[in-house]
Amino acid sequence: MKAKASIVEPHSYSISELAREFDITTRAIRFYEDKGLLKPERRGQTRVYSPEERVRLKLILRGKRLGFSLDESREIIDMYDPAHGNVEQLQRLLERIVQKRMQLQQQLRDIESLMGELDEVEVRAQAALVRSREDDTS
Repeated sequence: MKAKASIVEPHSYSISELAREFDITTRAIRFYEDKGLLKPERRGQTRVYSPEERVRLKLILRGKRLGFSLDESREIIDMYDPAHGNVEQLQRLLERIVQKRMQLQQQLRDIESLMGELDEVEVRAQAALVRSREDDTS
């Protein structure tokens, strides 16, 4: 394990370091690579991640927590340009947040409606069970 760490430069990260830092599996990181979201440098069999790739991974995971699809996250992350203040990225992120909030509010209304329907069915089923037991004892 120490041999691999010595290959990685001070301002770069190994896949296992990132996995530990973000509490995810190396397989998850490789999945993001396969999807083209991360592009680590390769040195032989070793993946070497730059600080920029670390930030991309952090943004991918943040997007996931916020409920964004990988494609939505990619769109926002691909606009990331620290040299130019990220105005376009932030505007797009705000648009996505509004869309996501509307979607979640609709899902919440749907869930509340379903919960109400379940309550009604439960009351009817309990009443039918009571009637059925009363009929059986008569």
